[in-house]
Amino acid sequence: MTSEQRARITDLRCQGQSYMQISRTLGIPKDTVSTFCRRNGLSGTADKSTVLCKQCGRPIKLHPKRKPKKFCSDACRVMWWNSHPERVNRKAVYHFVCAYCGEAFSAYGNAGRKYCSHACYISDRFGKERGCHE
Repeated sequence: MTSEQRARITDLRCQGQSYMQISRTLGIPKDTVSTFCRRNGLSGTADKSTVLCKQCGRPIKLHPKRKPKKFCSDACRVMWWNSHPERVNRKAVYHFVCAYCGEAFSAYGNAGRKYCSHACYISDRFGKERGCHE
């Protein structure tokens, strides 16, 4: 079974489809689908108070009056965001000109930055004549 089929089984099972419906949709044996679901906690009827982790597919129990979780652990959350950098909405990107070498640069999350590198900072601060970006 491919990883695409595993992900598709998880999605279809979360939508409430039966083993037979998933089997027909994907063209794989019903017993393979049921075994995968049983081993990954997807067996039984769909429970509306449980969602699956976006990274590993483990069930996550939801609590009423709380924000729904998307990941089962911090490790899964970090792995998912590291593998999906295009989904990060970076709003705090600032553009500057280096106070020492005059080169344009951008920095994320630091609005008070003056230098493009540590080498430029040392050269400007202590007056050493070192080349930029060594």
